[in-house]
Amino acid sequence: MKVNPKTIAWFVGSALLVTLVAAPSLWAFRQTREAAEARHLTYDLIGRAQTLVSGLIDAETGYRGYLLTGDEVFLGPYWAVRDNVSGELGALRQLAAVRAAQQHLEALAPMLDAKLAYLSHNIELRRSNDLPTVLVNLRGIQGKPLMDALRAEMSGFIRIEEDTLAQNEAKFQSNMQRLFVVIVIASMLTLLFAFAFAYSVYRGTQQRLRNSVHLETQRLLQIQEETNRQLQQANVTLQISDEKLAVTLNSIGDGVIATDAAGRVTFLNPLAQQLTGWMQAEASGRLVDEIFHIINQETRNPATVPVKETLEKGTVQGLANHTVLIARNLTECAIADSCAPIRARDGQVVGAVLVFRDVTQEYAAQRALRDNAALIQAILNTVVDGIITVHADGGVVETFNPAVLRMFGYTAAELIGQNFSKLIPELERDPPRGSAEPLRAGCQTWNIGSGREVEGQRKDGSRF
Repeated sequence: MKVNPKTIAWFVGSALLVTLVAAPSLWAFRQTREAAEARHLTYDLIGRAQTLVSGLIDAETGYRGYLLTGDEVFLGPYWAVRDNVSGELGALRQLAAVRAAQQHLEALAPMLDAKLAYLSHNIELRRSNDLPTVLVNLRGIQGKPLMDALRAEMSGFIRIEEDTLAQNEAKFQSNMQRLFVVIVIASMLTLLFAFAFAYSVYRGTQQRLRNSVHLETQRLLQIQEETNRQLQQANVTLQISDEKLAVTLNSIGDGVIATDAAGRVTFLNPLAQQLTGWMQAEASGRLVDEIFHIINQETRNPATVPVKETLEKGTVQGLANHTVLIARNLTECAIADSCAPIRARDGQVVGAVLVFRDVTQEYAAQRALRDNAALIQAILNTVVDGIITVHADGGVVETFNPAVLRMFGYTAAELIGQNFSKLIPELERDPPRGSAEPLRAGCQTWNIGSGREVEGQRKDGSRF
């Protein structure tokens, strides 16, 4: 892989910049951290010294309270100081770095021992109730003068450490300023380097961008041309599809009404316009209830248009029987219909389509058939001749008139489904056994208009 010389130059420059920035920053940070640690140590020494002085004062106060009252509860601070003063003084001597401060601590050590011994001696005298001796000791040099000397030594130690603290604070602030300057300079160098690098990258990318823009423009023009061609083809296909759909809807033998999601009419085909009496331009935008006015044929009460339920439930709905459509000119016709939802690609119901047809002649034909069937049945029920229909396969009795029941003595439930040979046993001797095969074979004896005498057998076994 070939490496660009400009890339190598930028890499070397980056390494040098990191070195120039990191080294001063680390040095300034180390100096600042050391100054902060020294300042913290001085704070700790001053706090320990002040705690020690405060403890001595509390021990002195508790000790005097004990001498006055004899109650050893006052000796609590004294016991705390006596048990901890050696360790605290040793810690101060170990932590103190200034020689003058250590000299104050060295002078303080024998004074503390003498002070504690003095307090312990007077406490023992008080326990033995030798109050006169205690009073004499209190007036001596080991009383208040010794405590003042202790305070003076400790004050000198604290004063030296406070001077040291001021020096450490000044050094810390100086190092902080130095670190800030280093950070500012490093940041400026980094920004300048980053700006130079960005400008170099910008100039390089600009040329590449100009080259790629030309190629991309050519590619987009080709895509746009192909897209336009596909759109034109899709528009032609859609127009042909719309025309086919319009021809189909206009030529089918059913009325078609389409609505939007609010139940407002958007389309009527010619047959729907003819049956409702509403033209497309007049009906468009109206609620379907205004256009499609239906009633029950028997009760003459208004019937519910199924469009609303289809829109709410998204299911196919149908009309009940005996529904009559009242056209705009008040003419009536019996109809049968169904209503289905129109769904978008996401499954959302966006409308409904109502398909219906004129069934007036169909209902009239059905009524005529029912009337003829009733007439034929009435004739069959009144003739004196017995009439039976049997199935060609197996000779099973299918229907019969009342004369057959009277003639053979059976009830309808006993006779239905029985073999015809049960009534005419002679058929059992004809092949195939108990069947009506001679009828299918065209036997001359059974031809229409021909007669044949046979014996019938009643339910009670008698023959006739």
